Amino acid sequence: MSPDLLNCHYASGYGTLMAGVWRGPSLLSVWGADVYEFPYESRFKMWLIKRNLRAASRIASTSHVMAEQTRSLCPELAPIFVTPFGIDTARFVPVPRAADGRLVIGTVKTMAKKYGIDILIHGYALLRQRLQDEKADDLLGRLELLLVGGGGETAVLQALVAQLGLEASVTFAGQVDHTAVPDWLNRLDIYVAASRNDSESFGVAILEASSCALPVVVSRMGGLPEVVAENETGLIIPNENPQALADALYLLVQDSALRNRLGVAGRARVCQQFSWDHCVTLMRDAYRQTVAA
Repeated sequence: MSPDLLNCHYASGYGTLMAGVWRGPSLLSVWGADVYEFPYESRFKMWLIKRNLRAASRIASTSHVMAEQTRSLCPELAPIFVTPFGIDTARFVPVPRAADGRLVIGTVKTMAKKYGIDILIHGYALLRQRLQDEKADDLLGRLELLLVGGGGETAVLQALVAQLGLEASVTFAGQVDHTAVPDWLNRLDIYVAASRNDSESFGVAILEASSCALPVVVSRMGGLPEVVAENETGLIIPNENPQALADALYLLVQDSALRNRLGVAGRARVCQQFSWDHCVTLMRDAYRQTVAA
């Protein structure tokens, strides 16, 4: 077997293997922790990542912000291809929910510290407190928080919910198969990604929510803002700021027209810029240019 091109993923482990054994055209796809965290763990790892990046013919990144991070390690690199993950817009489609009066905020994500699920819980608590202070009892009674995903922080997060007295309106759905994610997304009215880590270089879960025509609220971290057109498909908030999240949610829970406008625009943007067909075309172009070089 003699391939015309080797596309290697992760600049650390597999990138090291590629740099050691491959001499033909190569496209090295960086993923996140390999350029945000790994190089800063030791001088040797910094040297290794730089060597691996320089050994590749070209580099690909899922986001512009991660491309910039990669270039900060090796400024001499050739232009970096931006090749986002594609979304199956035929599977992630909006499905109208039965009019049951509920207003469901939520996320579909691993229950891990880096994803800021605790920030979401605190923001939700602040939102409920504000509505209680304003005596908005009808709206308060309709609000729910749905957390979909497994992970090692689940017990800690459940304890936080109990500490804040939110058990009656918060549901932990646990781990679900990815084939079921569209169904769970369509149980939501608002999707939140309050991640706190720059190494989340691309917001594929956010795009899946937008493809289901959900308004999204995301933190200004890593590549997340790149998948949201601010105030057009969603709201962007400062990192580690439950109050800012509560304020954004306050706007959305009170304005169904705003939720609908953001959701419809989000679906249109995903279909135009992040569909599988579009992203495959970008990847093919990267392959052709790498081989031609």
